[in-house]
Amino acid sequence: MGYLHEGHLSLIDHARNQSDAVVVSIFVNPIQFGPAEDLASYPRDLQRDRAAAQQRATDCLFVPSTTAMYSSDPTVRVGPGSLAAHLCGPYRPGHFEGVLTVVAKLFHMVEPDVAVFGRKDFQQARIITRMVQDLSFPLQIFVAPTIREPDGLAMSSRNSYLSPTERTAAARIPQGLEAAHRAFRAGVIRTSELVAEVRAILEIEPLIRIEYLEAVDPNTLEAVDLATGQTVFAVAVRIGSSRLIDNVLLADGIGADNVSE
Repeated sequence: MGYLHEGHLSLIDHARNQSDAVVVSIFVNPIQFGPAEDLASYPRDLQRDRAAAQQRATDCLFVPSTTAMYSSDPTVRVGPGSLAAHLCGPYRPGHFEGVLTVVAKLFHMVEPDVAVFGRKDFQQARIITRMVQDLSFPLQIFVAPTIREPDGLAMSSRNSYLSPTERTAAARIPQGLEAAHRAFRAGVIRTSELVAEVRAILEIEPLIRIEYLEAVDPNTLEAVDLATGQTVFAVAVRIGSSRLIDNVLLADGIGADNVSE
């Protein structure tokens, strides 16, 4: 959706490694925002984005207008099914329907052979991958590692909303995820204990309001009672006006996300 940061630009690099030509789409999609969400204030800077994409040797920057994407409110939309019943889905009703609808339209318009998405939005990437499988889109989905700030915070356009004090508080998120990873490596497999470990770290910071802490199956996104190395530990919190999400594979922790492929 634009306001490109290094996380987005790393997706261009991954696409370049797998493709003869790279197309970057930028579109702030109105139908994936709820009535009380930040559509109007979502950060936008097309001139900056254009320069950043050019520096990464993007072949085409596709920036459709809202009218071009939606001549009218779409009556037919793509539904995410049961995968939206977990994690962010209950907190953002209609969000993933809006995501899938716009992604399906972009796939038809651009006709890519490979599409690259970031692992920070794990649920989004999983739902898009399932859409491609179930609806027989003729392309491959590649999910690229999360890119993080030096203190571990996952890069996000919404980080720009944070005040300096809030930004300091946000560093608790990767600290909590790494604590879950360490506890798992030490032999803790009951997810209730892992959740308690992370909750204790986040609740030290009064600016953090926890929305969810869940350990889920990476395919179904359903909560699990006993963790394996492939279990995804996911978190969503609110800090000030910002809603921030992050996740790790318990076997890896946040360190593995910073390794270039």
